[in-house]
Amino acid sequence: MNWVSAAALLLLVVLPGAGPAAQDAGVAPAGGKLGEFVPAPEPYPAPSVSLADLSGKTVDLSDFRGKPVIVNLWATWCQPCRREMPSLARLQSRFGDRIAILAVSEDRGGSKVVEPFLAKLGLTSIKAYLDGKNAVGHAFDVHGLPTSLLIDRDGKVLGRVEGGAEWDSPKMLGVIEPLVAGSGTLKGQPG
Repeated sequence: MNWVSAAALLLLVVLPGAGPAAQDAGVAPAGGKLGEFVPAPEPYPAPSVSLADLSGKTVDLSDFRGKPVIVNLWATWCQPCRREMPSLARLQSRFGDRIAILAVSEDRGGSKVVEPFLAKLGLTSIKAYLDGKNAVGHAFDVHGLPTSLLIDRDGKVLGRVEGGAEWDSPKMLGVIEPLVAGSGTLKGQPG
């Protein structure tokens, strides 16, 4: 084994929280637990990003202004992502067009990987987008999957959820329902 291979192996052992494996390594986000909403210190404007749907049609994140948005970054190979997807679909079904849930796949295989995955799990209510080059992940400074950003009607990022979440749980609904109802921005997650 050469020194480069040894150094790479050492980094994999020493830094298990660096990158998409952070969820499986149990590395919690700053200021919270995996799968819980962590509010931003101050709401800030969402970055300008474009998304391509499964058919290749491009939309801008700003096109969703006027309704709350959840940008969920995920991948088919990510086990925590796979576990949380059905709860995102239930959340979308619960609120319908009063909220935009954007499931942004980081899979490099594009629609040929994502479409069969969504079909197999029966996830018809989720609108999926492709980000095989991780441009959206970089714009939001995402370091692991799944990561979700909650954005208000005015396009401001209110906070994030790192790690898999149960999106239709009472705790998460306590965060999301005020956004959908239009009762202002969030101060934090209810206890």
